[in-house]
Amino acid sequence: MDVKQHQKFLIPDKSYASIAKRDITRIAEAQGFSASEVGKVNIVVSEMASNLVKHVPKGGELLVRTIEKTGIEIICLDNGEGMRDPVRMQEDGVSTFGSAGEGLGAIKRQSDVFDLFTQPEIGTIILSRIYKAGKYDQRAQQAKRHELGYIMVAKPNETMCGDGLAVIENGPELYLLALDGLGHGSNAHEASRQASEVFNTSPLLPPDQMLRNIHEKIKRTRGAVGFMAGISGNTQKMTYCGIGNIAGKLFSADGSMAGQGYKNIISYNGILGHNIPNTLSNQALDWGRNRMLIVHSDGIKSRWDLHKYPSLNRHLATTTAALVYKEYCRQTDDTLVVVCKGKA
Repeated sequence: MDVKQHQKFLIPDKSYASIAKRDITRIAEAQGFSASEVGKVNIVVSEMASNLVKHVPKGGELLVRTIEKTGIEIICLDNGEGMRDPVRMQEDGVSTFGSAGEGLGAIKRQSDVFDLFTQPEIGTIILSRIYKAGKYDQRAQQAKRHELGYIMVAKPNETMCGDGLAVIENGPELYLLALDGLGHGSNAHEASRQASEVFNTSPLLPPDQMLRNIHEKIKRTRGAVGFMAGISGNTQKMTYCGIGNIAGKLFSADGSMAGQGYKNIISYNGILGHNIPNTLSNQALDWGRNRMLIVHSDGIKSRWDLHKYPSLNRHLATTTAALVYKEYCRQTDDTLVVVCKGKA
């Protein structure tokens, strides 16, 4: 899986909307989008920015990333009042602002993948993915045993993200590595990049062995903290090991886990490339259709709670990651949120 960081475009007022549209158009053109496909991107960006300017006094932000060489993902985030009837608001002609009321409907029509999360007093998240003609295989996506989504954003005023993510999918088996290079900027990015390269080019190993292998290979870098999980759709087990302050929780949508319906992910103290415990061991947890793993770097506040968003489990994994980012981002560091949901 090709992983790219998101670029952030703040839209505090309408003067920024044209700048965002111009820069996102350039991203689409660099992907090799045709003129008609670029037109779709322009419509989506224009409608998202227009909604932010009209309905959110403090504005909001757009997150954009490329999808391999085939598509583009655009996410709109706001902390406005939210919608009380989101289904009706997607109908053409429905508006709370006295406009033509085509915004959400237009975004949905131009998108190959569309998701809308909104909740009163929380705000709204709109996700749109647009692909080159013939490049989106809906059946292949539906056949996957796991759904993975993420948000990865550089620290404000930085261009390179020091957090990192690497993912290998092999049929019903999925392996992921989440990283946080020490500090931020180019040196942190290089530590995460080298760790990801080791993961992508080495034979697949159990998480504890892979982390030890990465530790040996990145000793010339600034170092990183990391979490690796192997998730099996065959055995319905998740095996994981973490080193450093990559945090996370494994949720159970059916409430089968003790306590609050989730289990905290536990990591060892240490820094990959510098010092790790002499003994590492893997932890194993049950996996399946009702399970959702959320892992994040320390760019996210340590205390967060999804129970305040009762409809969230019906949305895409990336939308869930976007909500955690929107609600709990510190805005003082690089930020990574990874969400993996069991589908079978």
